[in-house]
Amino acid sequence: MPVPTTLYRGAVVQPSDRPQAQALLVVDDRIGWAGSNADAARHEDAADEVVDLDGALVTPAFVDAHAHTTETGLALTGVDLTTATGVTDVLARVEDGAKRGSGPILGHGWDDRGWPERRPPTRHELDRAGGGRPVYLARVDVHSAVVSSALAERHGLADLPGWSDDGRVERDAHHAARALTRDQLGPADRRRLQGVALEAAAQAGIGCLHEMSAPHIAPPADLRELLTLAGATHRAARWPGVPDVVGYRGELVGNDADVRRVLGELDLAAAHELSGLAGDLCVDGSVGSRTAAMRTPYADAASCGHTYLSAEQVRDHVVACTRAGLRGGFHVIGDAAVQVVSTGLRAAADVVGAPAMRAARHRLEHVELADAGAIATLAELGVTASVQPSFDAAWGGPSNMYAERLGAERALAMNPLGDLALAGVPLAFGSDSPVTPFDPWAGVSAAVWHHNPLQRMGVDAAFAAHTGGCRLVPGAPATYAVWTGAPGLPELAATGSRPRCARTVVRGRIAFDALR
Repeated sequence: MPVPTTLYRGAVVQPSDRPQAQALLVVDDRIGWAGSNADAARHEDAADEVVDLDGALVTPAFVDAHAHTTETGLALTGVDLTTATGVTDVLARVEDGAKRGSGPILGHGWDDRGWPERRPPTRHELDRAGGGRPVYLARVDVHSAVVSSALAERHGLADLPGWSDDGRVERDAHHAARALTRDQLGPADRRRLQGVALEAAAQAGIGCLHEMSAPHIAPPADLRELLTLAGATHRAARWPGVPDVVGYRGELVGNDADVRRVLGELDLAAAHELSGLAGDLCVDGSVGSRTAAMRTPYADAASCGHTYLSAEQVRDHVVACTRAGLRGGFHVIGDAAVQVVSTGLRAAADVVGAPAMRAARHRLEHVELADAGAIATLAELGVTASVQPSFDAAWGGPSNMYAERLGAERALAMNPLGDLALAGVPLAFGSDSPVTPFDPWAGVSAAVWHHNPLQRMGVDAAFAAHTGGCRLVPGAPATYAVWTGAPGLPELAATGSRPRCARTVVRGRIAFDALR
């Protein structure tokens, strides 16, 4: 069944190769033409559908460069703790969740910093609220959680690093707890959860997301099934569109044999379905859970966090990925961890050469606390910084989480978007959903209005970082979004207005539609 040819008129088309374009012709899965309303008349006869937009904004669809699809589905369908006001509220929500179904009770999003108790619930409290069932409640950053005794005792979590007797888990204990609740999911469960998440992404105007799979997050089947689901929608005419998915697996390798082993375990239909061994291959943890690796101790704890990989491991991983034609990369947040990665990248360049490094287009996730030397290394070696501006909106400022954990002065250096952009480091914006929700305009706004004025970006540069630099020009893929309730891009920075998504189209197929 052919995809209809669509002509949009009366729009604001940005960015395009035609200044002040007001009309757009979409032919099958490509942009056919962009221009003025007056010139649109000559394309009407060729169009199966003519849509008058009454001044709506048409842009390339957003790219979310860091997401966890199945995890997002679990968060959207599980116990929502993002608005919980304290331990009593959490326990009431767990009790309500225990009334539905019979499996583990899964929740996401708690942050105890503003709670009267200044602590999460204990495992004994969860035992009572959950009626003895396994309970897993992830902190908002998903680098720690609280679990019930039923979950802990059945699987020996108390014997792992990162276990606390009150039921709080981090590091190895957290990875094991999360895996135990995810491994029970079957293909039908994963398909349902992935569908929920992809639908939410499409409703937010996202046309492509980068899946950050890793052994401590999900089994290989999760990534394989997600890539199959996203790919199938573009091979079968009966399917609606869904966002494209770019797959990454955060699994450490040290040589060619390791690469072959990991690829074999993933068992993808084609090697090109995996873009790299990158993403949540963690060099450290998170600031909120105090597991990010810092050179100086946290202001509110006698700890510098944790480093999980050495510079030598970083070097060997990057060398192996470069030689295999895969993008390598790591999750890295604290300044001590960034230094480990920077040293490892330099050492890898000594082995394979700087030109090969730049051609490989390796990437780092988060890069929240990086000094000038580390930023220069990224720029020199062409390493992309996959960053989340909404982290600053959520936790930046003189009295928010970063300031509590690090002190107000050190917190000013968090999420150095302006420094990275000024140095020429390629930037890719994402949400880290479900850590922050699919809301790409919020990401653009957060970059434009960073709490530290020195780290702010212009709206055009921020928008480009969140759309992969795509433009609505003839021959480009027909992956775009229609927005109502906002002016063109330049005005967004001044007004702070948020467009509402009215239609998302992925390679010519409608993935979300509120126009009809």
